[in-house]
Amino acid sequence: MVKWVYTFGDGKAEGRAGELEFLGGKGANLAEMCNLGLPVPPGLTIVTSACGLYLGNGRQLPDDLKLQVMAGLEHMEAIAGRRFGSAERPLLVSVRSGSRASMPGMMDTVLNLGLNDQAVEALSADSGDPRFAWDSYRRFIQMYADVVMGVDNEVFEEILEDEKGRLGHEVDTDLTAGEWQQVVLRYKEVIEDDFGKVFPQEPEVQLWGAIGAVFASWMNPRAATYRLLHNIPEAWGTAVTIQAMVFGNLGNESATGVAFTRNPSTGEKALYGEFLVKAQGEDVVAGIRTPQSLTEAGRIASGSDRPSMEKLMPETFSSFTRICDRLEAHYRDMQDIEFTIERGKLWMLQTRVAKRTTQAAMKVAVDMVDEGVIGEEDAVARIDPASLDQLLHPTIDPRVYREVVGNGLPASPGAATGAIVFSADEAVAAKAEGRKVILVRVETSPEDIHGMHAAEGILTTRGGMTSHAAVVARGMGIPCVVGAGNLRLDVRNERLIGPSVTFGRGDVITIDGSAGHVVKGAVPMTQPALSGDFARIMAWADRTRRMTVRTNADTPADARAARAFGAEGIGLCRTEHMFFEGDRIHVMREMILAENEAGRRTALDKLLPMQRSDFTELFAIMHGMPVTIRLLDPPLHEFLPKTDAEISEVAAAMDMPETALRQRVDALHEFNPMLGHRGCRLAISHPEIVEMQARAIFEAAVAAARATGAAVVPEIMVPLVGLKSELDYVKARIDAIATAVMAEAGMTIDYLVGTMIELPRAALRAHVIAEAAEFFSFGTNDLTQTTFGISRDDAAAFIPTYQRKGIIERDPFISLDLDGVGELIQIATERGRRTRNDMKLGICGEHGGDPTSIHFCESIGLDYVSCSPFRVPIARLAAAQATLKARL
Repeated sequence: MVKWVYTFGDGKAEGRAGELEFLGGKGANLAEMCNLGLPVPPGLTIVTSACGLYLGNGRQLPDDLKLQVMAGLEHMEAIAGRRFGSAERPLLVSVRSGSRASMPGMMDTVLNLGLNDQAVEALSADSGDPRFAWDSYRRFIQMYADVVMGVDNEVFEEILEDEKGRLGHEVDTDLTAGEWQQVVLRYKEVIEDDFGKVFPQEPEVQLWGAIGAVFASWMNPRAATYRLLHNIPEAWGTAVTIQAMVFGNLGNESATGVAFTRNPSTGEKALYGEFLVKAQGEDVVAGIRTPQSLTEAGRIASGSDRPSMEKLMPETFSSFTRICDRLEAHYRDMQDIEFTIERGKLWMLQTRVAKRTTQAAMKVAVDMVDEGVIGEEDAVARIDPASLDQLLHPTIDPRVYREVVGNGLPASPGAATGAIVFSADEAVAAKAEGRKVILVRVETSPEDIHGMHAAEGILTTRGGMTSHAAVVARGMGIPCVVGAGNLRLDVRNERLIGPSVTFGRGDVITIDGSAGHVVKGAVPMTQPALSGDFARIMAWADRTRRMTVRTNADTPADARAARAFGAEGIGLCRTEHMFFEGDRIHVMREMILAENEAGRRTALDKLLPMQRSDFTELFAIMHGMPVTIRLLDPPLHEFLPKTDAEISEVAAAMDMPETALRQRVDALHEFNPMLGHRGCRLAISHPEIVEMQARAIFEAAVAAARATGAAVVPEIMVPLVGLKSELDYVKARIDAIATAVMAEAGMTIDYLVGTMIELPRAALRAHVIAEAAEFFSFGTNDLTQTTFGISRDDAAAFIPTYQRKGIIERDPFISLDLDGVGELIQIATERGRRTRNDMKLGICGEHGGDPTSIHFCESIGLDYVSCSPFRVPIARLAAAQATLKARL
């Protein structure tokens, strides 16, 4: 029989921390804490595979699973001394999700399950606190009706706000037991009268409904969006953990909170977090009430006058800090911990590896190496390469004046400028139009995930450092300021109102997520210095990795930036980009519009010194490092005007009739230019072009070698080769020019001629092409296009739909399609080296900066990856992690 349920409690558990795959993160870590002897309320976990079964089986739970759940409940009852569904000492439970990868707030939760009209009276008598009992019942109805029955939570919030207004109460905690009882009656009436549903009174019915709803939430839009953003496979599913409730809202000796064992923004080694007295866990992260600091140091730093847990509950705080230290030592990493205190008794509800900013991740890793907790390779392995983008975020120039109009908590570092939008949908629409925006909300919710991703930064007027906005923004690397209490958001009139200023939609503000400031207008920014902890991590990574990391650079500015980021050469210089600058486009057009070879050569003679100058500077910047130069690739029509207005302007500038220009444009038109007259086909049709480019390259190599004293070994790449005979033809022209330049200069120049593998035929015939090619560089952008038969310029119209419907997991233009495109690369690698065992191999498409693709490159033994300058640090770290993985 399939084991669907694993129990834990009373110091024993059937699972452990390493079993994330089927227990999910929450279930595995609860089991581990239980095995460690920590105070964990008893519970059970339904395995992740049940999620797929439920979703694929008409949303029905198997009978044997139900039987195992009921047996697990009996196990919980024996430990808790309560009975599920009893009218005397009822066992109430929470029903929570738990994927193997942390997805904070993306899926649904139900608390206080098991309450009904009889159980609430029993809970009232048992606790001696009727107010607590009725508050718990209204929470359960509100959450269950929203999550399971599909009643919009706003309906209940409106009822509650109406009641507080009618009764003259400011906050929820002001309501008495009798007043909560009336709220409960109104909740149930609305569910029945307005929605035609009856709130279930049978605890078992409630339980099956909640389990099904949590499984179903794996497919809700916010969870699906989060999975796409974080490359979490849909097939993983979520586990469901059912756990005995403990109550942080049971009197003034009860509380609930969230803690980090180190500061998640800075990495400082100090307990960090927030708590609320007389509250349940959702209250802390939802931003409904302003939380209090755990520590006195935190209280002082935040300027709060409300007591810290350290002062208010000193003995419990001392016990909690010991547990935090123990958990961090056990997991050898910073932890994110949820806890509840019920009438002075501390209970641990969750621990997981904490999400943190990249700055904090770097500091924590380096500090733990210095503390002897982990080794250098462990530190390299635990930094997410993609997160390094956070370190490239600009900060406000400290030398400039800034008009600070609001202050909040510095939830996620970096600064961002943009126009104000007040909804997630507005942010997405603005992103699609190329506009930069700041998403401004009272507080964010999981439904805002798509807009948070689209925005440059996030500002909320409520919430703390562990609120939804703070946690998600840190994970995404987006600057964020939360709890800006001196600003008020008028949602109805779409106004952000401060003490001395009012902003509307479209007004520009800057947020400083490092200082917690809201600044009027745009202000100058500076780039961060990549030193300190970053430099140490990258030095360890460089000592570890096998592959080298080059950059795709066409300009001196790109080349210098890439060198600063640690690039070890240029893997792709796209020469056509040099022809679009300034007056060069006019000379290029003169060459294209020439009526014969003599006319083309005259124009190319003008382009020669321009190309030679560019290459000389690139060689000098790289100072002896390899530079791969791709010969002219795009079809010639790309250099010609397209609209009537452009044609008129160009014809006038070139002193030629519009009709003649139009005829030439029409003659060069192709139905499918991506597969047309481009790459090596141009070089064969017009060898004078490749001869000019080769001369510019070799003359530049001579000049740079003499100027720098470092030998230059150009790597000349012929694009779009599908036939060895094509490469033979072009290579002969290159070799002839090389011989001539060396004779003229009286200098020997070592050089390589190779090709870009970007056609399936080239991959399959690599063993033949390698007879002529001295290196292969995989152009994975075009290889993906030609393998799939998909234009990357048009793919955005349907690829997201494919992902949402589970047709593909990842966009193949972002992360390599390992099964198809990857197999072609592997075939070409094996066959090319069969012919030429010392052949240099690398990739230079956008995939060169994608960590998953880099791991694949390591697995098949490529020599290097090449990527855009700002992704070089990502590639360096990912290459090191790939090396570590290959050793396992």
